[in-house]
Amino acid sequence: MPHYFTLSQAQRLIPEIELLLRDALFHKHEYQKAHDELEQTTERIRASGGSRVNPAALLSARARRDTSASTLKQLLDEIQEKGAMVKDLDIGLIDFLSLYQNREVCLCWKLGEDGIAFWHGTEEGFAGRKPIDQDFRDRHKGDSAH
Repeated sequence: MPHYFTLSQAQRLIPEIELLLRDALFHKHEYQKAHDELEQTTERIRASGGSRVNPAALLSARARRDTSASTLKQLLDEIQEKGAMVKDLDIGLIDFLSLYQNREVCLCWKLGEDGIAFWHGTEEGFAGRKPIDQDFRDRHKGDSAH
């Protein structure tokens, strides 16, 4: 069953979500660096006809990649457990479900924004973001689980 947030409930989570998101972006970058290193090494081996390789360097890169992948998954799971939905990790786009005019909508926040200032329908996505106005503030609701 989904959790629905009021604007103030979601807003209170932003500092915590931001820290988790920044950590997730770091580990995504580290994963990609290690993955690229492994790909380049594999390509060099193929190009040289299977030359000898330093196994320690390969094992180190593989361990860094796997550790970053595991940590990234844990961080994304933690964000989700808090009720937030990562919509685009690369730009740091987060949605929180809310209710407005008897339908599910998303409170929308992007890394770098001061707070939650936009909402959109669940089918509209980022392109359909609308500014939160007084009518939205007065008529949206969450559930009591937060």
